[in-house]
Amino acid sequence: MLTQYAWIVWLVLILAFATIEVFTLEMTFLMLALGSVAGLISGLFGIPWWAQFLIAAVVAVGLILTLRPSLLRLLRRGADPARSNIDALIGADGQVVLTVTGAGGQVRLQNGDVWTARLSPITEQTDVAVGEKILVTGIDGATAVVVPVERSTPQ
Repeated sequence: MLTQYAWIVWLVLILAFATIEVFTLEMTFLMLALGSVAGLISGLFGIPWWAQFLIAAVVAVGLILTLRPSLLRLLRRGADPARSNIDALIGADGQVVLTVTGAGGQVRLQNGDVWTARLSPITEQTDVAVGEKILVTGIDGATAVVVPVERSTPQ
């Protein structure tokens, strides 16, 4: 009975995996859908349901290990290399608006945003005065971790 209607199960699995893949774009569910296609094809040849399952599993795992990495590289090859969000703030310079200490303060970044800030533990300074230049070394929640920009002395 199960072998006779296994094709319906395979079709449902193929549609479910393909639908999930459309939303995730990680190529894992695509490989599972292709494994299910192999299970469906093996079922059309009258192979028992347990063998269909094994064939589908072996094909899916084989595709995940071999085809998926190259498909992911192709998918990400055209990605925008520009940093965004928090990554774009690291390395940004700015100016102190409210004296920055190890406990807090405020800075205006080069993009015009005003952030709460605190001094990085790597700096030896205890505070940075209003108007001095800073460099963002990290973001901790909603706080920019900053270091003062060294002033160059004229020769």
